[in-house]
Formats: sequence, C-alpha cells, structure tokens
Amino acid sequence: MPQWNCGCAGCCTARRTGAARGQDCLAVSADGAAWYLVNASPDLRGQLLAAPELAPAESTRDTPLRGVLLTSGELDHTLGLLTLREAAGLSVHATEPVRAALHGAFPVGPLLAPYTKARWQTVVPGTAVELAGGLRAEPLALGGKRPRYAADLPGEGWEDRADWVSGYRFTAAGSRASAVYAPGLAAWTPELDRAVADAAVVILDGTFATDDELAEGTGGARTSRGMGHLAVRDSLVHLARHPGPRYLYTHLNNTNPLAHPGSPGSAALARAMAAAGAAVAEDGQLVEL
Repeated sequence: MPQWNCGCAGCCTARRTGAARGQDCLAVSADGAAWYLVNASPDLRGQLLAAPELAPAESTRDTPLRGVLLTSGELDHTLGLLTLREAAGLSVHATEPVRAALHGAFPVGPLLAPYTKARWQTVVPGTAVELAGGLRAEPLALGGKRPRYAADLPGEGWEDRADWVSGYRFTAAGSRASAVYAPGLAAWTPELDRAVADAAVVILDGTFATDDELAEGTGGARTSRGMGHLAVRDSLVHLARHPGPRYLYTHLNNTNPLAHPGSPGSAALARAMAAAGAAVAEDGQLVEL
C-alpha cells in the first residue's frame, strides 16, 4: 500500500504521508547466520536492503540467505524469485503443484537456470524439512486455490490438490518454542488447530477484515473466502480457543481498514484483536522467540 493504480482514500493518504506497507514476505533463522525467505515478493530487493541481517559481509558477495520456502504459487509470492537470479545458489522449497506451476505455466525454474544454481525441493505437508542452522520447517496444507495463471496447467488432478496453499511451523534445534506462518488461509483447518496449539507466535492471513469487504469497497461480487482468504473477523473466534500464542496479522489488502489506522471501523476491530492477543504485523518487524 499504496497500490500503484488505486486512488482510494487510504492509498491517497499513504502517498501523502509516506505510510506505505510492503508486500508479504518473511525471513526466518534459527541461529542468526543462515536465513531463509518465506515467499519472495515483487518488492523483494527493497526488503532485502532494509534488513541488515541479510546483508553480505564486507568485501564479499556472500549473503546469509540460503533459500526460499513458498506458501503458494501466487505472483505476489513468487515474482521476487527472479530478483534472486544473482545468488551463487539457493534452495527453493514448494509443494508439488506449486513446483509444477513454476516450471510450466509461469516458468520461473527455467528462467532462473541460466543465472544461478537453484535446487528445487518438493515440500510434502506433514513431513518436516531440516534446514541449515538448525531450522526445522513443518509444512501445513491450507487450501486448494491455485493461481489464475495455472488454471489450465497440463496434467491430471491438480484441481483436487489441497496443497496449492500451505503454511509452515518453524522450530529451532534444541528449542520447544515455535512460530507458525500462514499468510494465505481459506478456512481454519484441523492442521492449523494443531500447529497453533502450543506455538509462541502465529502470523496469520489478514488480507481482509470482513468477508464482504472487497464487494462493499469496489462494488464487485468477490468475497474474501471466494478469493481464498479467511477474514480477520472470522478468524478471531479461533484465536479465542488458543489464547496462548502472540498473534500477528499480515498480508493486508489496501481495502482493509486495519491498514489505515483511524479509518472508520479500524478502532473497533483493533479492540477486538487486542482482546484476542492479536495485532497487525509491521514492516521490518523483528520477532524473537
């Protein structure tokens, strides 16, 4: 926010005041030395430059960035992979349908191949991935919404896959504290229930405040659920059942009143979130477990 082609009140205010928000992306590490991105947003270069933890050591071209874990194949989560073409090498972790989409309908894999050594790894929900620095990532299948560009992906059974959208539960070696990341969430699943039960931090899909937010703001007919996002109002009831973790909402759309403090509806929703132990994640926010 602001959205480049939007002149709504919130985007105009953001342009005037400089209160911009970047696109969804997370960097995670267990030891502070080996780092992994979760998603690679279109504005990734600016995000990397704003994170001193990810800077190369002086007089080198070596960075602490070891790879990327994808939660979906959406363009907002994958376009930044092309920015990483200058890396000496990196691992890219994605579920089978997302890998198929990124090697076919949107051929990021073939595009990167001439520039860097990208090691593509298939993520299987329920099977933990052991990463550098003692980081463990446990993938969670969260939904079957595939990107629009992959609607006609060749092959059988893609429409029946529940792992087009995934989340991750991160744990450091020797630690019981965990963090859950789920920026795309069509519905609250039993898998997510189990993942957040004893988590220290849960970063959730905060795209829309209410299910009909986009329809009311634009006059269209698309709902939050129809676009694969559980609205904040609808996820708060689940937070009440798991009061232990610290909850942060991310991936806010420019129509979401939470992205515009002081706007109509934002104060009441912020109070409801605070009562559930939740807040909005801020750009550049550092969360330590």
